[in-house]
Amino acid sequence: MYPTLYHALLDLTGLDLPFLKFINSFGFFVALAFVAASWTLGLELRRKAAQGLLKTTTRTVTIGAPATAGELIGQGLLGFVLGWKGLYLLLHFSEATADPQGFLLSGTGSFLGGLAGAALLAGLAWRSKQKQRLAEPKTEQVVVQPHEHAGNLTLTAALWGLIGAKLFHWLENPDELAAFVNDPGGSSLFSGLTMYGGLIVGGGMVLRYMARNGIPVWEGADATAPGVMLAYAVGRIGCQVSGDGDWGIVNTTPAPAWMPDWLWAYSYPNNVNAVGVPYLGDPCFPGYCTVLPEPVFPTPLYETLVCGLFFAVLWALRKRLRPAGMVFFLYLALNGLERFWIEKIRVNTKVWGDITQAEIISTGLFVAGIAGMLWLRRRGRNNPSDGPATAH
Repeated sequence: MYPTLYHALLDLTGLDLPFLKFINSFGFFVALAFVAASWTLGLELRRKAAQGLLKTTTRTVTIGAPATAGELIGQGLLGFVLGWKGLYLLLHFSEATADPQGFLLSGTGSFLGGLAGAALLAGLAWRSKQKQRLAEPKTEQVVVQPHEHAGNLTLTAALWGLIGAKLFHWLENPDELAAFVNDPGGSSLFSGLTMYGGLIVGGGMVLRYMARNGIPVWEGADATAPGVMLAYAVGRIGCQVSGDGDWGIVNTTPAPAWMPDWLWAYSYPNNVNAVGVPYLGDPCFPGYCTVLPEPVFPTPLYETLVCGLFFAVLWALRKRLRPAGMVFFLYLALNGLERFWIEKIRVNTKVWGDITQAEIISTGLFVAGIAGMLWLRRRGRNNPSDGPATAH
């Protein structure tokens, strides 16, 4: 396993680039997942706009106004944080890279660096506004194309998805919430995330953004659904590469003749959580040199394969399924189906007898997906204008 990009590059190429220790492997693949989702969403919004299913909107912008106090304060705070950590990193590189996550989440930094960074970014913001300043600022109406919302939609999903994933994880593990309250700056803040919490909270905020920006919710949800499935498939690669604990139950039975051993059972050496017993193999990464005592099902790989296939299904059907909302509800059904069955061989917290939180939510999503498709189909019979779309 490769906890960070540094470990991956060191093992695969022999290059020793310590600054890459700051890039967690899981985080790297999560970033790729959001890029993939944004790309597919942009393509779908363009296609739907070309079909006349989405309309342009307008927003009011002010040109020539000086920088506001809020803008300068915001840039100053950002510059302070970057300078606070950045200068200390340059002066104490070996110390900081010994425990990158601990350094980033600690209160350690350079006060002078923070002041310099704050002054620099606030000054640049003020100068930029001064160059565009007019004697009398004016307002204009700017046309916004549907696909131009893709970036904001992705950022909304990322921010609120992270918040929801952490909140739902704390619901499953209240002891970790208590630990965070006692140590808010602890390194556990970004570890332990529940996928469905991110989906529910992030998805809700995305739909809210669409409603507030003139994007019909059902058309927008259809445009989003394939990319969300693709993003989940890519994100699970990060779980597998880093060994973040999202693995399955112990599996010591022999692999079928047609399946590689590593796809049937895996022990996750050098996993990012440093879980298990001392690892005696090579390479052995300091701070992560452990291996599971018994092999387990590599469930992240299974989810990547299944969700990649489901993405292909949604992408192939996206032009054919009508009325609007049908692709979204199919996504819910497929997502629920996949997660319910993977829970049978996956390690997770039980919340009701032998039932996990994910099993409860996945069942609800599957039922909602099937019910939603049946409802839309019945409504479509009564509204022929909502019939099949013309493929482009």
